[in-house]
Amino acid sequence: MRIIDISPSFWCNFDPIHDDIMNPAELTEQIFSIAKETGSFLREQINLLRLEEIEVKSLNNFVTHVDKNAEKMLVDRLSALIPGSGFIVEGNTVDFQANDYIWIVDPLDGTTNFIHGVPLYCVSIGLMHKNELLSGVIYEVNLDECFYAWKGGGAWLNDKQINVTSASCLKDALLATGFPYHDYNLLDNYMALFRYCLQNTHGLRRLGSAAADLAYVACGRYDGFFEYGLSSWDVAAGMLIVSEAGGITGDFRGGQDALFGKEIIAANHAVYNELLTVVKTFFPS
Repeated sequence: MRIIDISPSFWCNFDPIHDDIMNPAELTEQIFSIAKETGSFLREQINLLRLEEIEVKSLNNFVTHVDKNAEKMLVDRLSALIPGSGFIVEGNTVDFQANDYIWIVDPLDGTTNFIHGVPLYCVSIGLMHKNELLSGVIYEVNLDECFYAWKGGGAWLNDKQINVTSASCLKDALLATGFPYHDYNLLDNYMALFRYCLQNTHGLRRLGSAAADLAYVACGRYDGFFEYGLSSWDVAAGMLIVSEAGGITGDFRGGQDALFGKEIIAANHAVYNELLTVVKTFFPS
């Protein structure tokens, strides 16, 4: 990772975090390093995982000792970066503790891909300061791609700045989505929306990792993304990265509850507005 030089005027306009915490660019660089270390652990474990070691949390919702150990690694390392910080984590390896600084962490986004040997899964780390996302890192392990952003600092893929696409309408957009895998209450609505998008866009893709989907929107590989049934650790880092790449995120009603509302739309502004109108049609409030 190469952190760009930041002019003094940038910091004059930036609301800094506490004096005892490094600035957001330096902090993001440290998070980047921790994410890559965790990714190396995941690569080491992919061929060692046995079927009997896979636990089923709920219908089609899996967890392995790899998830748990990776999460413990992240909690230990991130706690050292900001002593006393709180955590929201998928694996419940640490109890939630209220704090101005909250890490929102998914050590292995794409567990189903991982256990089946499908080479796309991510480490996702978001940092929230007083309910505002401050830093986000998504590390896609197999391609060795690290997407990262900090508030006001732009969005980056490895050492290259990234931006969302300039697609101006839905009919020219390639979209990503995620299939419902345990909450089927809205499946009919989703399938109707899926059909519409198939017939009125360049197509739909499903990677199996919401973190990767958001990262791909941020770097322009996709023009937009939508999914329901998500958790905060799936989207926290990606939401900030999309925003800093010039995009927009929101929930299915156009509100700002994408982080904890279990549904998200992400795109550039033009595609977002049109996609939101379509989603509202199939998911009325």
